[in-house]
Amino acid sequence: MHTVSEMQLMHMIILDKEVRLLSSLKAGEKCTVDYLKMDGKEKRRMLDLGLIRDTKVEAVLVSPSGGLTAYYIRGALLAIRSEDASRVVVSLS
Repeated sequence: MHTVSEMQLMHMIILDKEVRLLSSLKAGEKCTVDYLKMDGKEKRRMLDLGLIRDTKVEAVLVSPSGGLTAYYIRGALLAIRSEDASRVVVSLS
């Protein structure tokens, strides 16, 4: 298994899609979930929230402190901490 740094991931292009971290989205940007860089309880929680491969996500509102962002996921508006969102790899839609 190859490890990719966050900086490399932020600039990677795969199949003409820009691959980024969910935490890097600005309000109004849309993406598709590629994979989760976590395991255990954290991964289970994200999967339970609907963040599975090919799920469409839209960043709706970023808190002033930047520590929390509201995302539209599978018909629900969910707030996710930036710490958790930084381990969700997405491609821009």
